[in-house]
Amino acid sequence: MIEQDTIRLLRECDAGIKMGISSINDVLKHIKSDRMRQLLVSSREKHEHLKHEVQQELDRFQDEGKDPNMIAEGMSQLKTGIKLAVNDSDETVAGLMVDGCDMGVKSLSKYLNDYAAADERSKDITKKLIQIEEDLCQALREFL
Repeated sequence: MIEQDTIRLLRECDAGIKMGISSINDVLKHIKSDRMRQLLVSSREKHEHLKHEVQQELDRFQDEGKDPNMIAEGMSQLKTGIKLAVNDSDETVAGLMVDGCDMGVKSLSKYLNDYAAADERSKDITKKLIQIEEDLCQALREFL
């Protein structure tokens, strides 16, 4: 049970990290504020660093990880495209990213509870990812 929950939790982190990186990449070209760009690039770097940690752990279990849900990713890109087409502003980008961070924190918190038998290393990685998302959400509030 420990191994199964560990792999499942790591897979969800993998998908969440990929979704976060993709979302940041989708909005970077729309950002006007240098400070906001710097916040998002820094967060993307943290996501990428954590992605390597997750991959190392998944490699231990000979698991390939998980891509984000195609429907969720598609809907996110559609929502981003529509909102930015209507109002291409830093405020719009901040709102989209805060919503995404909130959903990520909610999902990851649920997975921590669902996969309670996971090993401590995978739980720590999940908590790091939650913290990265919460920190970005907090930092972006000044742009709302």
